[in-house]
Amino acid sequence: MLSSSRMYRHRIVRETWIRSERLLSVNRGIMFALLALVTSPVCAATLSGAPRILDGNTIEIEKTNVRLSGIEAPETDQICLDTNGRKWACGVAARDELIKHSNGRTWDCHTQRVDEYRRALGNCFIEGENVNVWMVRSGWALSAAASHAVYELSASTAHAGLWSGAFIAPWDWPRRNKGTMIIGAWSVPIDAQEVLLGSVLLSEPPSPECLIKGTVERSGERIYHLPGQASYELIDMTKKRSERWLCSEAEAEATGWRKAVR
Repeated sequence: MLSSSRMYRHRIVRETWIRSERLLSVNRGIMFALLALVTSPVCAATLSGAPRILDGNTIEIEKTNVRLSGIEAPETDQICLDTNGRKWACGVAARDELIKHSNGRTWDCHTQRVDEYRRALGNCFIEGENVNVWMVRSGWALSAAASHAVYELSASTAHAGLWSGAFIAPWDWPRRNKGTMIIGAWSVPIDAQEVLLGSVLLSEPPSPECLIKGTVERSGERIYHLPGQASYELIDMTKKRSERWLCSEAEAEATGWRKAVR
């Protein structure tokens, strides 16, 4: 447990936050659903097979990139705090827990449309179990749909997955700043913002396998750089929040990044 000498949020703050998050989650779910209906082309399909899991949100199945809809899992570069206030690679852990749960079994994915990165959006099942729901119920993703809010509450109450410590909501992670809220199932260390928002947080990759550097150009274009490329050593990962580590070219390309020319 975290030291009693450190300051924590009172339980009533947590309960108030949870109630407000439930309302925000419902509103997010409605907003995302309406936006998807208006902007996304129809891409209905049923895909089956053993997938390649790229991150906690994204898989490749039947040569199609699928984004699990209605949930927000941490990206593989995200760092969280554990029950003792220590940093850990929660984004990589979320992906690995999904790989472990999948265990080479066949998935059935039902997709309806595509997102901005041309990933098919849908719900996936393993032997009848809804994988999207499992990710939220197990604490490895947050709800982005009203129908999943109850599973998020269950995970936070059980201190499961991300909820075992303190973290930044996955949708806030790429644009985190001094005003970003740090959340947790029970208590948040007083220095959580300092640790999770520090410029040196991602000076090193979150995992030895995640050595690809991603940069965002002024135009918004997302470019990834491989070790050995001329541009690679010139990139200082502490300079801009928009820069991130990626674990594979497949992950990079599935989430909207293109390879640097040199």
